[in-house]
Amino acid sequence: MIRDIRLLAPALATWLTAATTLSFPPPLTYTLAATAALTSLYLLTRRRPAAPHNRPGAGGWRVVVGVVLACAAASACGVALRTTAVTTGPVRDLARAGRFAAAEAVVTGDPQAKPGHGRRMVIVRARAEAVERTKVRVPVLLIAGDPGWLRLVPSQRVRLRGRFAPPDRTGLLAAVVIVRGPPSVLGPPSAPQRAAEHVRARLRAAVDRLPPDRRGVLPGMVVGDTSRLDPALAEEFRTAGLTHLLVVSGANLAIVTGAVLGLCRLAGLGRRRAPPVAVLAVLAFVVVARPEPSVLRAALMGVIGLLALLTGRERHGLPALAAAVLLLVLIDPELARSYGFALSVLATAGLLVLAPSWRERLARRLPGPVADALAVTAAAEVAVAPVLVMLSGEVGVVSVAANLLAAPAVAPATLLGALAAVTAPVSVPLARLIVWPAGLAVGWIIWVARTAAALPYATIPWTGGGLGALALLAAGAVALLILRGRRLRLLAAAALTGVLIAVVAIRAIAPGWPPPGWQMVACDVGQGDALVLSAGPGQAVIVDTGPEPAPVDRCLRRLGIEDIPLVILTHPHADHVNGMPGVRHRRRVHEVLTTPLSPGREARYTTGLTTRHAEPGQQWRIGDLTLSVLAPLSSAHTLSPKDDGTVINNASVVLVARRPGFSALLAGDIEVDAQRALEAGVPRVQVLKVPHHGSRSQDPGFLAAAHASIALISVGEHNDYGHPSGATLGLLHRLHTQIHRTDQEGDIAIVRTATTVTAISRN
Repeated sequence: MIRDIRLLAPALATWLTAATTLSFPPPLTYTLAATAALTSLYLLTRRRPAAPHNRPGAGGWRVVVGVVLACAAASACGVALRTTAVTTGPVRDLARAGRFAAAEAVVTGDPQAKPGHGRRMVIVRARAEAVERTKVRVPVLLIAGDPGWLRLVPSQRVRLRGRFAPPDRTGLLAAVVIVRGPPSVLGPPSAPQRAAEHVRARLRAAVDRLPPDRRGVLPGMVVGDTSRLDPALAEEFRTAGLTHLLVVSGANLAIVTGAVLGLCRLAGLGRRRAPPVAVLAVLAFVVVARPEPSVLRAALMGVIGLLALLTGRERHGLPALAAAVLLLVLIDPELARSYGFALSVLATAGLLVLAPSWRERLARRLPGPVADALAVTAAAEVAVAPVLVMLSGEVGVVSVAANLLAAPAVAPATLLGALAAVTAPVSVPLARLIVWPAGLAVGWIIWVARTAAALPYATIPWTGGGLGALALLAAGAVALLILRGRRLRLLAAAALTGVLIAVVAIRAIAPGWPPPGWQMVACDVGQGDALVLSAGPGQAVIVDTGPEPAPVDRCLRRLGIEDIPLVILTHPHADHVNGMPGVRHRRRVHEVLTTPLSPGREARYTTGLTTRHAEPGQQWRIGDLTLSVLAPLSSAHTLSPKDDGTVINNASVVLVARRPGFSALLAGDIEVDAQRALEAGVPRVQVLKVPHHGSRSQDPGFLAAAHASIALISVGEHNDYGHPSGATLGLLHRLHTQIHRTDQEGDIAIVRTATTVTAISRN
């Protein structure tokens, strides 16, 4: 098939120019834009006299280069104008000075809750409209702590007061505002946003009777509402390569639009009447899903892919895609650096370029529907793989199979969910009847995601960043060469068979996870703490839960933990308590123990659970496991929101865990002052959980008093705090202590041997 690629070069020039010039100062960008524009004008207007030696087609190449330079000039000019707007004016002046000021702003995106240090942060994208009685119109990012910000809807105007700071990264952002207190709402949302929120709210009411996982996934598939989505489940979808189902994507829109076109044909509407109805459906979808850049992008890509594949005119799909890229980047230059935009473009390009020929080849050996599904899935996965590797540093092995298994349920779930969304504003009971079969389809998708994510080697570690993408492209090129030669195919098949046999053999003879006789596991949860103490088959005591739900949930699933007699939250910092929803996910938690000095920040995670305060001298016995509380000392004062990180760290619960043949000192995040206060009462133990992720703030006497043979450091790879400190590592070496780190070894299990204990890492 001959493809029309004339718009491809202008689109790429527009995209690359915007991505590059976003980092440049405006004067340089203006200069580049002017240079490109003048060169383009020269090439497009110069007339070359006809001569025998002039090569045919030379004028055509001159036109192509001129058009490419014109598009680059337009892109650079747009970037320069926007960069000038955000780098000058009163908002940027306030940011440079780091001043506090009052402002009015209009919310432009859904507020998002993010884990922070000690408390949850709310991130809000907004457009500043006025600062200190001066009218402005520039994008800002609001960071707030009050939960009232989560209730805002895009297009609402609010008044706020906060500290203005320059953005960390280059981009079209005038300032980051650290907001104090709740928002002061000045007006209601716009009519379209009110309508969208009404539909979303009624859809949430309609799915209330579905199981928790399904009621979180279905609104995300239909209207992009992930407010109820379990983070642990979202991580399983990511591992399985099904994340695109949880957001508004071109595929969702294509399904809805295709159904509308099908209904139009059944209703007898001709070719002229059906498209306007489909356009109205697209507009309604965009309004309900919120007309944000990501939704608009998904709508446009979905329509392009749908029209190209359903009309059989794939030849015209690539020019339409190139035109869409060109226009979208000119309208919003920041898309040029958006990974989401790149994934959408590449997935659509894969459907247009790769899927048709693959479908034809597969149709020779497979039934038509199977060939279509496999071609579309494989084409999209191959096209986006380099970008996914850049982001995650891993290659998904099960994603194609998972997408194929989930595919039959995607359309019913999306269509029935969309029908329920349309019905819910009129009748919630009727919508509940509609979402019941949709829930069954979603249940299948969830099962596929969980099963695929739980498979060994569901993802393979790979070099991240640009180098990883290039390595993957090189590997793909080698694979293509192998597939083209019969002998090479036979050699590759033999090599892969040998590798498979070796992997199966190694896995069969290698000890499984968890290792037999494990006493304690330090879960690899990134920059945070999550410790698991065995309390019997399927039972464990959990000490801290890490910064996010998904990692600790995966760790507990690997250990087969289903029942948790006690959770101990040593202190109310986010890297120790924010993973609590992952601990509670599909498990029974009996009691929670917290520091008596806590101001109650962790209460939002322990709703419905019996909560007690730890006191020095307290003992807990669970089977043959004994937990003795050493700190915080009763003389310490109750924490307040004004306390700094050191004060909160020193309020940590410190305890000793013992059972026959095993003992461990779990020291939370206590720093030097608290360590010195406890030094005289530190018992001898076999294992020391090094306080505060191995930071520099350690008392040598405290560490030495434990006489531990093994030191565990729970720490995140490449963290911003410099943990663990070289000084602390040196001190532990001088104490002849074996050091084990989760950032290097993953989950670490402490196992009892005949005479002592040893550490076994999962990696």
